[in-house]
Amino acid sequence: MVENIQHVAQEIEAAPLTNAAELEQFRIAYIGRKGRIADLFDNLKQVAPEQRREVGQQLNTLKNRAQERFDQAQEQLANSNDTAGDTGFDFTLPTIPNTLGTRHPLSLVRQEIVRIFERIGFNVAEGPEMEDDWHNFSALNFPENHPAREMQDTFFLSEDKERLLRTHTSTVQVRLMENNQPPLRSIMPGRVYRNEAISARAHMVFHQVEGLYVNKGVSFKDLKETLYYFAKEMFGQDTQIRFRPSFFPFTEPSAEIDITCFICKGEGCNICKGSGWVEIGGSGMVDPAVLQSSGIDPEVYSGFAFGMGIERITMLKYQIKDLRLFTENDVRFLRQFEGVI
Repeated sequence: MVENIQHVAQEIEAAPLTNAAELEQFRIAYIGRKGRIADLFDNLKQVAPEQRREVGQQLNTLKNRAQERFDQAQEQLANSNDTAGDTGFDFTLPTIPNTLGTRHPLSLVRQEIVRIFERIGFNVAEGPEMEDDWHNFSALNFPENHPAREMQDTFFLSEDKERLLRTHTSTVQVRLMENNQPPLRSIMPGRVYRNEAISARAHMVFHQVEGLYVNKGVSFKDLKETLYYFAKEMFGQDTQIRFRPSFFPFTEPSAEIDITCFICKGEGCNICKGSGWVEIGGSGMVDPAVLQSSGIDPEVYSGFAFGMGIERITMLKYQIKDLRLFTENDVRFLRQFEGVI
């Protein structure tokens, strides 16, 4: 340890400090929080207790000397710049204005969704975007050759179709149930992939947020109350919600989620196609086969799940009519969200 201190002391004395670049390099190497001297202080605990006081004093002396040399060189460099006279810089040039950036609208909506569900006890779970057949399909009650697989045109990463880009964030639900025991209460936001033609209403890369609640005695009423709360917090307290019977392989019973159109307030307009309702996602009670495949006893526990597209929520909330705007990076579009918190 003492030899290391002496070696660093020699380096400090020999270091050239003739310009700003060398000065900054010296600061990073010796004075900075991740510099050589900081490392020596971290290693002080390895020194024998009877020697620690003496070695600590040497380290303090070394640190003070490095700071002293840095301050002297900095002052000399500043004085030399002051006496150098005109450096050729035109101080009459106009300043470059500071431009403030903003978060992407999808990030804004994702963060708002997370905050809403966090207030009622949901945490955030994440998983890999490259998945296997089991987590993406089989564990979610998609048997091989099941027609529902064809509804999700998948990007496969291997010829045997065992590796793929996830088509939904339900894969995270499976991983959560496999690695944890109930009660479980999480939402899973993330990016998903489907082989679709890019248009104003579809894209090959988009974002979903799914939710899962598994515990004893969970009912469809719990699902409805949770989504009632979310809809009112996201779209306004006068928002109404309805459930339409549907089919998903991993939930039973299943329902599509609709909310009252916030443009026409249910009267009917071109946004809601005259129905007064707009769809925001799907939901249902977790199928017992899904619980069992993940190691959870369906005789003891029940649960609900729901999912929605973040792009869909964003388009509804901010009345955006073309999905492609989210990925084109047109600053004229993005600057509209500078004032959004």
